[in-house]
Amino acid sequence: MTAVSDTPAPVPEPLRSADLAADLDAADLRSEPLRRLWGEEADDALARGMREPILRAIAGDAGVLATLGRLLVLGMPQPRAAVGAALPRLGVDGLIALGLATADAETVTPTALLRPQSFVDADGVGEWWIASDLDEVALDGALPADHVLGVGGASRTLAETIVPIEVDRALDLGTGCGIQALLVARRARTVVATDVSARALAYAELNARLNGVGNIEFRLGSMFDPVEGEAFDLIVSNPPFVITPRGDDVPAYEYRDGGLVGDALVEQFVRTAPAFLTVGGIAQLLGNWESRAGVAGLARLDAWVPAELDLWVIEREQLSPLGYAELWIRDGGTTPRDPEFTPLLSAWLDDFAARGVTSIGFGYVLIRRPLTGPSTGSGTQDAPIRRVEKVSQPVSNVGAALATGLAAHDLLAEGMPATLVTAADVTEARHLLPGNDDPSVIELRQGSGFARTVNVDPALAAFVGACDGELTVGQIVAALSDLFEVPLADLWSELEPRIRALVFDGLLVPGE
Repeated sequence: MTAVSDTPAPVPEPLRSADLAADLDAADLRSEPLRRLWGEEADDALARGMREPILRAIAGDAGVLATLGRLLVLGMPQPRAAVGAALPRLGVDGLIALGLATADAETVTPTALLRPQSFVDADGVGEWWIASDLDEVALDGALPADHVLGVGGASRTLAETIVPIEVDRALDLGTGCGIQALLVARRARTVVATDVSARALAYAELNARLNGVGNIEFRLGSMFDPVEGEAFDLIVSNPPFVITPRGDDVPAYEYRDGGLVGDALVEQFVRTAPAFLTVGGIAQLLGNWESRAGVAGLARLDAWVPAELDLWVIEREQLSPLGYAELWIRDGGTTPRDPEFTPLLSAWLDDFAARGVTSIGFGYVLIRRPLTGPSTGSGTQDAPIRRVEKVSQPVSNVGAALATGLAAHDLLAEGMPATLVTAADVTEARHLLPGNDDPSVIELRQGSGFARTVNVDPALAAFVGACDGELTVGQIVAALSDLFEVPLADLWSELEPRIRALVFDGLLVPGE
């Protein structure tokens, strides 16, 4: 087993946290100043695990920003006098008291990283300071089992998928360093952040204090145990979903391994979360799911969610057992050059083979407890969303796209909008064979969100082209009925479900 960290957890003491924040602000320890200091190429290299380009760029620079960059961003020891000058309010003793460093008479040695992290949400652009454990570059080796990860790719992915809604109560389950709780706190009155790791909660609380966020409550415990009997308008989770073989010789990292067999942790979350949602409440998570013995992973996931709930699953990637094993063995800092690599690879492949796993999917899951009661219009809100799909193309503004789909579903439950408008990011492409005036393929292309490409026939293309918000849906369809010489009822029967799909996907939006 991988050993646990030999450094204590941080101590998020309020006054010292405030002093550290003031010093970091005065030093301008933020993404753009650092990028200017050591250059864009060196900054990009750090994201790939290389710090030497940065060290070369700031060699001999004893300034405050360079000192803090080496100490906190790179995790390298620095002269005590230089650190004291860079942190005049907090001082070296304060940094030690916060659990972020050790020191002797000459040198301060960091025990944590503290990096600026930019974010973009519906309210604009911002930046936080995020503390976490030293990474494998700073440690020059494999990670300890209780490692608290900073902001990684999965964290950014989940942040981009969260539906941007204002809520009263939110839950961040498995908060880690607290990045999702900080994001959600911008749109929630109160947030509860939970984790099975006391070390992770200490980092999350420190990060909240460093960034002046006071509406987050931190609770220790596994899964939904810390919030038993409570309900939330929004639940977000980047849980430890990585599928890991159970065995004494396989490292179990707290930040990624939930201690269960296969994809059982994702199944447990998906089955349990609805009981903790308010009416209209949304749960969102990242996860893996296994395709086993001829049953697709998406079909297995679909079966875990009761039919009366809204379910929207986006599978972004699918890996073979070999590809999956290599990915996560490397993630722990072990490479094929290390003697541990082959035994770990064998353990992973044996584990997958024992369950008949043929592939592993990764993606986003959204569950909503639908609004209940009679609708205010001609329809009723009794047809839940059931969408399980694969989306491999590049995506953007996913949270907003999900919100658009949910709102469109609720609107369509009341009936077709009177007028529709073609979304501003939609373009049309027509493909013609040489010498042929009639297109063989007509495509509608979405420029943002899920960037969908939809094949349409001339009638639907003409309908979309006429949706300017002035003519009603009925008027457009009637005109097309005359143009194509098709009975109105037949044309509407053909077009209506496809129009609804375009509204749900955001290619058509309701007129004013």
